[in-house]
Amino acid sequence: MKNKKTILADAALLVTAFVWGSGFVATKNALDNYSPTDILIIRFGIAALITVLIFRKRIFPLNVADIKAGAIIGIFLFLGFAFQTAGLQYTLAGKQAFLTGTNVIMVPYLYWLVKRDKPDSYNIAAALMMFAGIAFLTLDFENSMYLNKGDVLTLICAIFFACHILSIGFFASKFDPVKLTFIQFTTTFLLSGVWRIFTDEPAFKIPTAFWGDVVFLGVFSTFLAFILQNSAQKYTTSTHAAVLLSLESFFGSIMSILVLGDAFTSKMIIGCVIIFGAVITAETKWSFIKGNILSQMLD
Repeated sequence: MKNKKTILADAALLVTAFVWGSGFVATKNALDNYSPTDILIIRFGIAALITVLIFRKRIFPLNVADIKAGAIIGIFLFLGFAFQTAGLQYTLAGKQAFLTGTNVIMVPYLYWLVKRDKPDSYNIAAALMMFAGIAFLTLDFENSMYLNKGDVLTLICAIFFACHILSIGFFASKFDPVKLTFIQFTTTFLLSGVWRIFTDEPAFKIPTAFWGDVVFLGVFSTFLAFILQNSAQKYTTSTHAAVLLSLESFFGSIMSILVLGDAFTSKMIIGCVIIFGAVITAETKWSFIKGNILSQMLD
């Protein structure tokens, strides 16, 4: 039976997945007016500023251990976004959503490798089901079943996002999640600035007429979402968190239908059903069915 903190943690991860899914629409719109690196600089700069303004008394003082833990998480976060942004130049957005979602498969085995704690069969089954569901939801099976340069870069990004989830799971129980969040935002902001020096993007600018999307990304998709994720992962495993956070692809598809008018196909419905089954598997381990069977046997 789950305790109250675990239930709240699951709810926080679901909200995080929804906000990230909604962020696909905001990012798509923002790319019309901002360069990819500028989006990272602005969104993480906004998120770091809001965090320090609201939680400055909780954040400071910082010690070396805090900075080291947050920087490790931030490096994985930056590398995930950097490879994802680079990959998007060479592949389709829907295909990238699927390939990024493969981190749900990677996390249980990385968790096993690092923690020497084997995920149970329900977590592995849920990860495999989520993988299949994301495939139905995002892939064009007739035209997208091949790998190009962008796909390879995206698979690398998925590895770093899996490492990001795993590193939060490793450090969240030992450090203040607000401190970790602030440091990873600052790390990603600084590394994005350094990365920009080596790109051939136009001079940095903020077109104020189109600020709404990057503000949404900074406030909701970054500040709020990562505060929730860092706090929630204190009370659940990295494998379980990966399954719930993979609902980002599901929510992203739903928001693209509602906001951008994308078509909802029968293939996508199949994907949604499989994803729903994966979440039920991870959340309940089908205990309600096993309980009914056991009670019938005892009657």
